[in-house]
Amino acid sequence: MAASFPNLNSDSGLKKLDEHLLTRSYITGYQASKDDITVFTALAKPPTSQYVNAYRWYSHIDALLRISGVSAEGSGVIVEGSAPVSEEAVATPPAADSKDAADEEDDDDVDLFGEETEEEKKAAEERAASVKASTKKKESGKSSVLIDIKPWDDETDMKKLEEAVRSVQMEGLFWGASKLVPVGYGIKKLQIMCTIVDDLVSVDTMIEETLTVEPINEFVQSCDIVAFNKI
Repeated sequence: MAASFPNLNSDSGLKKLDEHLLTRSYITGYQASKDDITVFTALAKPPTSQYVNAYRWYSHIDALLRISGVSAEGSGVIVEGSAPVSEEAVATPPAADSKDAADEEDDDDVDLFGEETEEEKKAAEERAASVKASTKKKESGKSSVLIDIKPWDDETDMKKLEEAVRSVQMEGLFWGASKLVPVGYGIKKLQIMCTIVDDLVSVDTMIEETLTVEPINEFVQSCDIVAFNKI
């Protein structure tokens, strides 16, 4: 069933979006999709920090569009008063800053009192290519990861368990939505989403060296990766 929102530029619309994202990292599914872009483009401006879940989601989608664009189809979303999203807006990230830098370099090479020589043109092209290559090298892929975290028993304080998990902070790691899922005999597991920068974070290493060792292993018995999707 498609998600549905009223006018997102009203308080009631933003409130409904914020409530929708309380337990979700994306509008639909476990990865960014065209549904996220539909809602993103329907917003006239970023949500304020008053709407903490919507604000987190907006910042994440904005970063994705700058880095790689979004291509997943999604399950469908309806936003009152919004126009359909173009393919270009979904799949193509904004032009890199390197283009502006290259244009500025080219402007610097313009001789106002004579024609540009072949050597000057070649030097300008080499500088532009260098800027473009260095910018591309800095870009890094991201992944959306869903993790199951199991407690020792039914007496484990799940609130403290989640606080301990979220206390793990490192460059390139962004914790998302979570929920408790019954597993039987009164025991519940924590299911939590996170987004990682692939070049900076190894989920396996994080589990082995952080989530299942002291002091967090006071609450955590084991961790399993349920879903791992490239963004």
